[in-house]
Formats: sequence, C-alpha cells, structure tokens
Amino acid sequence: MHMRIKSWLTLFLAIALAVSTAACSGGSKSGQKATPSESPASPSASVSAGAGPGGDEPGWKSDTSPITFDWYLNFAWFPNKWGVDPTSQYVTRKTGVNINFIVPAGNENEKLNAMIASGELPDFITLGWWEEGVRKMVEGGLVYALDELAEEYDPYFFKVADPAKLAWYQQPDGHTYVYPNASSSPKDYEKYGTHFTSNQTFVVRKDMYEALGKPDMRTPEGFLNALRAAKEKFPTVNGLPLIPIGFHEFTDTGNYSFESYLQNFLAIPMEKDGKLYDRLTDPEYIRWLKVFRQANEEGLIAKDVFIDKRAQMEEKIAQGRYFAMLYQRTDFAAQQNVLYANDPNSVYIAIDGPANTNLDPPKLSGPGISGWTVTLISKNVKDKARAIRFLTYLISEEGQKDLYLGEKGVTWDTIDGKDQFKPEVLELLNKDRSEFDKKYGASYTFWMLMDTNMNLQWAPPAVEPFKQMEDWTRGKTVSYSQFDLLDPPSTSEEGIANTKIGQEWGKTLPKLLLAKSEEEFDRVFAEFLEKRESYGFAKLQEYKQKKYEENVKKLEEFLK
Repeated sequence: MHMRIKSWLTLFLAIALAVSTAACSGGSKSGQKATPSESPASPSASVSAGAGPGGDEPGWKSDTSPITFDWYLNFAWFPNKWGVDPTSQYVTRKTGVNINFIVPAGNENEKLNAMIASGELPDFITLGWWEEGVRKMVEGGLVYALDELAEEYDPYFFKVADPAKLAWYQQPDGHTYVYPNASSSPKDYEKYGTHFTSNQTFVVRKDMYEALGKPDMRTPEGFLNALRAAKEKFPTVNGLPLIPIGFHEFTDTGNYSFESYLQNFLAIPMEKDGKLYDRLTDPEYIRWLKVFRQANEEGLIAKDVFIDKRAQMEEKIAQGRYFAMLYQRTDFAAQQNVLYANDPNSVYIAIDGPANTNLDPPKLSGPGISGWTVTLISKNVKDKARAIRFLTYLISEEGQKDLYLGEKGVTWDTIDGKDQFKPEVLELLNKDRSEFDKKYGASYTFWMLMDTNMNLQWAPPAVEPFKQMEDWTRGKTVSYSQFDLLDPPSTSEEGIANTKIGQEWGKTLPKLLLAKSEEEFDRVFAEFLEKRESYGFAKLQEYKQKKYEENVKKLEEFLK
C-alpha cells in the first residue's frame, strides 16, 4: 500500500507553518505572464548565461534585472500571491525575480496531467515527492537535471545543496532533477534530532475531556467508554450535534487516519528481520479497526465523517464540534486559534490515544529525507541560468533567512543579540497565521524550498494553543525514510497492481467500518485480501522489498 503522505508533514509542519497551508481550500491564478521587457529572452539572457560567476560567489548576483517566472504548485488550497507582501517584494527587489503562481482551480492531478500531456509546463513545478507526476516529468524528458544546470550556470549550487538529498533523488542516469523541502537526512537527525516533532496526533477537546475525568483512551474499552460518555454528557455544541470522533477525509484510496496514523500509534513495525511487514494484516491493527466498527455500530461515528471534505471539517473544528480527532495537528491550526480566542479551555490537546496490547508508546512519523514537496525546473523555462541561480539562492542560508524572517527593520531585527521577528510581527504570527501571511509573507509563507532545520536558528518558541500538541510528540518520533520512494512506475505491471490495490482498499475501508457485525467485517476483509492477491500483491511486495533494501544502503552511506 502506498505510504501516502506520509512523512510529508514531518518537521516543517511541526514548526508553525501549518496554518498558511491550512487556511484556504481554494486558490487562484495570480499575476500575468512575463512581459517582453521582463523576460530576458535575448541579449540579457545570453549574457547572464554566458557570463556566470565561479563557484565561490552566488550566481544570482550577476544579474538582477527583472524577470517573471511562472511557478506551478500542485496544491489547490494554496492561497497566497507573490508581490503583495513586504517579504516577497523584498526578494524581488533583491534578486530581480518576480513569481506568478499557478494553482489548480480543481483536481490537481487532472491539471498536472494535462500540462504534462501537452508538454506545456511552466518554469518551476512543485508537487509532493510521492506523486506520479514527478516520474512522468523526469522520464518524459520534460525537466532539466539540476546538477547539469548548476555545472553550466551556477557552481555555487553545490556549495549550498545537501549532497545527501541530491544523492537520495539521483536517477539511474546519474543526475538529480528535483530538490526537496522540509527534508532531513540521517546527519540532520544526528544534529537536530532533539528538536524533531511529529504532526501525527490524537487530540481531544480540553474542556470536555477534563469534565469527563481525563479518561484513559489507550485501550479499546477506555476508548469506547470515553466516546460514549462524551456523547451522553455533551449531546450538542452550541445547538449542533456533537461529533464524537473525527478523521481525515476519505479518498478513493483510503484514509490517512486509519492507515499510517493508526498503525504508528499502535507501534506496528514496517519491517521485521529486514523484510517489509504487512501492517494491514497485523492483529493489533485488525483489533482496532474492529473497535472503530463497533463505535460506528453504536452511533459514535457520525455519518458526516465519511463524506466531509477538508473545508467542512475545518468549519466543524472551528465550532468545536468534535470531541476527539485522529488528525494531523497543523491542519487545524487556524481553527485552533479561533477556539483559543473564544475560550482557551475549548481548544484541542494531544493525549495518549489508541495503543497496542502492551501499551507501547507510539512511533510517529518524523522528518524524512524525502521531505514534503519537490521542485523541478522545466525545459520550457524562460532563462535556465536565472532559474538555477534563483533556486540556489532559495536553498542557501541567505535565501532561507530572507523568506523566513523577511527584510530587516520591516519584519525582524536583532533583539537581545538574536535575529528575530519584531514583537508586533510575532504577535500576529501567533494570533492569526492567515492574516500574517497576507500582511508580512514571512515565516515560509512561500514554503516551496524551505529548510526546516536551518530555520531553527530563527524560529520563535512555540506558544499555546500549539505548544502542548507539539511537545506531546517529542520523543515519540522516528524516521521512516527507508520506506519512501518504494512505489513502482504506475504503468508497470507492479504499478498497475499498486493502483488497483489502493483503489480496492479505498472501497473496502468504509465497508469495514460500516459493517453491521464482526462476521461481516471478517468477510469483507477476507474478500479484500483475495482481490489484493489476485491483483499481484506478491509481485508488488517483491518490487518494494528490493527498493527498500536499496534505500537502507543509501541511508547507511550518508552516515559515513
């Protein structure tokens, strides 16, 4: 089964980025195409390409004439535009680069696939590392190798790029076509590990939980009893029905909450004795799926959770209608702020959730070397030299500081010997992330190439109502990097099997939870396993095992 998303939200989400990504469910295309005067298509382009600096000096400094790059983000919810805030304005004044963000209005994959099929890709493309579009663009020859662009136009790239990240994403041809954000290598774990947190949490509404006597929800009995008690004691919230427990949205391939999240809370291993372990058939996992089935049978799972999308869930979270949620904490940071402003006791707090029979602590997904998203430069790019130089600037410490802190004197200053946000800026960051993004554009409002380890030197300490949830994950976090990038090409025999199995699971999971009896549950699950086998599960696992072993060797090399 595809380890969806994953470790994508690893540390980056742990450091307050959250709400900028959580606040909006729609996006719009911003800005206009570059005008002829902005696009160095000619004399200035050839000059900038041919007169590049050596590797000791950042390449972007050699040409800061105006240019506008089109940058596609494969995330329909991205709400921000470049150039309307002081941070992005500062970067443009400094580098000459303006950005026109292109965001899909509807289904991301449809938009991306249409662009790939037409060959009409914008200058930059950012999407999740796990998405098939990455492979299609690389194997289709639609994007440049970053190392080749750097060698020709900006050797400084090799001074600031992380060799481990380049090696992790290196293709069989020896070249690397993507660069990740929010990525942590094995050496990063050695250096920053004590700071690492996870985004995966089991949360409860604080006032309700305390009113119930802070019940232990680690066991099936305690879990169900707490949901029953919550529904009985708090049947409505401001006149609306209480939703005893909430999850991520159901998709055509399943639900994160019921897959990696639940499995990590149960500390189910992903491998045993060097062999990939089938977590889906683990007895502890089956045991807890049956607990949720029983919860539904008792009316403790509202029908809403099977149909609600993120926008509907965010509205209900802001209303405080969920008693508990198995959910990634940063996805509801904006709503948490609303609750906190209304009543600090009505916020959600992280507690020990479902556990295995031994009550072992969870093993939550922490930062991984794959990161969250990857960025590519298309072969349609207006100016190869300016593109790789701008990417190099963005991943350098100078670019990271500019996009995190903004412009000195505007959003930050040196206070008590430390470079940090000005008090009024920090206040808004902690109070209203969406408004902060619009007004200041700092703290990785533009997160496409953010380095979440580098920003630790500038990041302010977490505050409530977020600190408790973040702190709860400390010490429970592990890297699952070796299990990334295991999926086969979608058009291969194994890839077709992977797609069929994923879609079959997407149909099976709701049936399991809605089953009227354990006998029906067992029958539905057995049918799924039979179909999974007939689709080619054994061959798929064989492919993934090989990729897993390759990953383990790579990661070991990075520590040498």
